[in-house]
Amino acid sequence: MGKLSRVISILLAGSFVLLAGCTDQPIKETKASEQQPKTKVEKRVEKKKEEEKSVFVSIIDPTTKATIKTFNPKELGFSTDLEKYKAEISKIARELARGTETTPGYDKRMILDKLDVKGQVIKGTPQTILDEDELIEKVIQSSVKGGDVEVPLYVTASGYKVEDAAQLGEVLVASYTTHFNSGVVGRTKNIALSAQAINNVILGVGDSFSFNTTVGPSDAAHGFQKAPEVVEGKLVDGIGGGICQTSSTLFNAIDKLGVSYIEKHHHSLQVGYVPTGRDATVSYGGKDFRFKNTTGAPVILKAIVRKGSLTVEVRTAKAYQDIIKKQM
Repeated sequence: MGKLSRVISILLAGSFVLLAGCTDQPIKETKASEQQPKTKVEKRVEKKKEEEKSVFVSIIDPTTKATIKTFNPKELGFSTDLEKYKAEISKIARELARGTETTPGYDKRMILDKLDVKGQVIKGTPQTILDEDELIEKVIQSSVKGGDVEVPLYVTASGYKVEDAAQLGEVLVASYTTHFNSGVVGRTKNIALSAQAINNVILGVGDSFSFNTTVGPSDAAHGFQKAPEVVEGKLVDGIGGGICQTSSTLFNAIDKLGVSYIEKHHHSLQVGYVPTGRDATVSYGGKDFRFKNTTGAPVILKAIVRKGSLTVEVRTAKAYQDIIKKQM
């Protein structure tokens, strides 16, 4: 019994030592509820991150109200690299305005009105411009809190009164004539087709004229034939050869008036139907001849093809003849 008592005493003493050791160095688990409270700065940062995750900007078609594109500004660098973000938005705006290889853009050149053989107006389509800078600015403003941004489109109709159309041929204000060999069948045909396309086209005040848009593709599908044309400094046969005589004749007629040129190019070789430097070469899908009617009055184009000659006239109504601005 004495030995057993001593053993029990030793065990009890050891237990007290262990308990004392546990009391001196407690092992405590930290619960989530007992963690250090977050500072105000940490809370603001966390809140901002959560808000950024939920911010989306949608670009909307103003006509159909359909969503064109949706994106998270943060993923495009809005919060970290503003210049990079602006570059990304600029790319989106440019593609929406001008189109891509697979998708047409919103920008549309004006297709001018013209008169038919009975003197009735054949309506074209207005000019449509997407303001890229405005779209970029609106998107950036909406990138803070998110939201919808409508594409800013500006549509401009022709600057003339339909009731004036019948009188626009009353007064001749400018004209020019060039000559060609009518025995060259293909070239003669091409001149006739391109002249027909610009004949009776109405240019209102401020309207822009595009030869390529007005004439359209000069290919076999549209009746154009093979004829000599200048390509990269050489005279070769090509479909549509001869239409540059029509654009050059138009240039020499319209150049007598106070118009503003948007685009004009010379041939790589001298052509014989106009003086040196007085030509205006065109190529559908490439070089164009474009100008803006800044004469102060609406005018109408007349293109007359006779045997071996092409005359382009610019006419207006008697009521406007005194305000037409001539070339200085």
